[in-house]
Amino acid sequence: MDDTAVARLAMTTLDASETEPEARFWSAVLGWPIAVLTEDYAMLTGPSGALGIGRIPDHVRSTWPDDGRKQFHLDLAASDPQAAAERCVELGATRVEPQPGDTWIVLQDPAGHFFCLTDEKNWG
Repeated sequence: MDDTAVARLAMTTLDASETEPEARFWSAVLGWPIAVLTEDYAMLTGPSGALGIGRIPDHVRSTWPDDGRKQFHLDLAASDPQAAAERCVELGATRVEPQPGDTWIVLQDPAGHFFCLTDEKNWG
């Protein structure tokens, strides 16, 4: 960790009405193993952090277009964003319409969280 940093991001946690479908989806998308899976909580472990999933029974899916109300989203880099988007849909994601442009493909995971796919070349 950088000497000027106060902390490091160890895990991002998503809310979902069910942990298992969300954990299986993100495990398949990211290739991260599921380290913990219970009815109330799941955790995937990645190379430099983790993704947690907490059960919130009254979780409400986000809507699209979001008109700037979404509070966060994940940006994922892929060598072939179109193929990656197709695979994500096969795994349970939804491709939103209308799409905001040509650089990003916006999808929603099974619990309704937005994420974007873009060409990994854009990240240097």
